[in-house]
Amino acid sequence: MAGVPPVDFALDTYECVVIYPGAAGRVLPPETVQRLQAEHTDHMQALQRRGIILVAGSIDGTTSNPEPPIGFGLARTGSVEDVRSVLEADPAVQAGLYRLDVLTFLCPAGSLEFPLVKTQS
Repeated sequence: MAGVPPVDFALDTYECVVIYPGAAGRVLPPETVQRLQAEHTDHMQALQRRGIILVAGSIDGTTSNPEPPIGFGLARTGSVEDVRSVLEADPAVQAGLYRLDVLTFLCPAGSLEFPLVKTQS
């Protein structure tokens, strides 16, 4: 994998989801935005129940960046494209309320735990 840092310890690999405001958010009626936000929350919770998304949440937007991210999540499927595919099915992404990027995130092996994710046996 390109971009893997040369370290002398094991790394865990995750898919990092970053959500940004989409262009449509500026023009959609408030009631549509509210409905899409609720559908987005339902979609993300369903992905978490399925074990695709390990953790997800909002970012408060306090930054000097003119278009800061508004959400962040981690998945662990082994495929950035698989995660992108299920997130592009999000009604809020499809409507243009949100746009997203999915990146590879590397960290020391065993350094993260996700207690809300149910272990499947």
